[in-house]
Amino acid sequence: MYTHILIPTDGTELAGKAVQHGVALAKRIGAKVTVLTVLPPHMITTDSELIEIRGARWEEDAEKILGAVAIQTAGVACEKTKVEHEHPYQAIIDTAGSKGCDLIVMASHGRHGISAIILGS
Repeated sequence: MYTHILIPTDGTELAGKAVQHGVALAKRIGAKVTVLTVLPPHMITTDSELIEIRGARWEEDAEKILGAVAIQTAGVACEKTKVEHEHPYQAIIDTAGSKGCDLIVMASHGRHGISAIILGS
């Protein structure tokens, strides 16, 4: 059975449903959870003040997202982590590997019909 579940979230309502599902599953099977949020990398610009403002805002957003998860994970061993990466999908894969996760629970984009088949839902 699964022992370590990775739950990526961006703080949206749809991602929140995946968090609820992943945590409920972890509780049922006695697994631990790593909750991940991915931040965009700091952009290179000549305006260092702009970099600081964007970076601080993204950090605040990540803390809010991970803080909201804390209530839902009561009773489950949970690690919260954030990483900067240009491609969130790659950050999810990399984190699953580095943390030793054996299951990823995440929301789909909610696509239906032919777009779900072509783009993956």
